[in-house]
Amino acid sequence: MATGLTIALAKGRVLDETLPLLARAGIEPADDLDGSRKLVFATSHADIKLVLIRSADVPTYVQYGAADLGVAGKDVLAEHGGEGLYELVDLKIAPCKMMTAGIADQPKMSRGRLKVATKYPRITRQFFLEQGRQVELIKLYGSMELAPAVGLADIIVDLVDTGNTLKANGLKPLDHIMDISSRLIVNRASLKMKNQAVRELVGKIETAVK
Repeated sequence: MATGLTIALAKGRVLDETLPLLARAGIEPADDLDGSRKLVFATSHADIKLVLIRSADVPTYVQYGAADLGVAGKDVLAEHGGEGLYELVDLKIAPCKMMTAGIADQPKMSRGRLKVATKYPRITRQFFLEQGRQVELIKLYGSMELAPAVGLADIIVDLVDTGNTLKANGLKPLDHIMDISSRLIVNRASLKMKNQAVRELVGKIETAVK
């Protein structure tokens, strides 16, 4: 039985904060991830490799066993739904908040059907359902702050770090939906079939987090 482990990592800010964490756990890529066009990387451990993919795809790769473990933001995991995987460790990296936001000088709408722009339709629908509100969801993939300014949506649901981007585009944060940080996830079958290898790696990463 193969005991090698594959870890799926997301490009961008999460990767920049994950690599030092893995280094503290004794796992370093054999190549420079930023300067390479490769997507699969050997590491300082012969039995551990890294795959570099879009953040939204990390839970899917782990769910279907294409990767044994992965690092994904809580936003991505909540939108995915968590099927086929376990969320094992809060890595306490890439922290931010998921919030609603609207035009700064407009009162918050209390009646009528809200038009909400977001790349998180699952989370957004559930949030407003719990408030007893029906909303019209508009799925966007970027430039979320533009939607209220041009009348595409009343409000947006997005990640907020400093709030400077909202402010620069005439928006203000409204409702806090959830706190976000990156999590270590593992494929359910891998945890069973490669238990010792997975547990050893998780233990090293937990120590690195502390």
